[in-house]
Amino acid sequence: MAHPKRKTSKTRRDKRRTHYKSEAPTLATCPVTGTVHLYHRAYWVENDLYYKGRLVMRKSEVE
Repeated sequence: MAHPKRKTSKTRRDKRRTHYKSEAPTLATCPVTGTVHLYHRAYWVENDLYYKGRLVMRKSEVE
């Protein structure tokens, strides 16, 4: 039967065990459009792409 060479520290053990316990993603509200979106993600509002409250591009520019 295999035995560990060294004792695993409490910190290392607990770090390994926390990954699956993540909660629901944090949501933000845009100050310009009032849309609820994920943090650090661009989001579409009426064919316009916004990021950090700024207009990044319009749908017509993409096509």
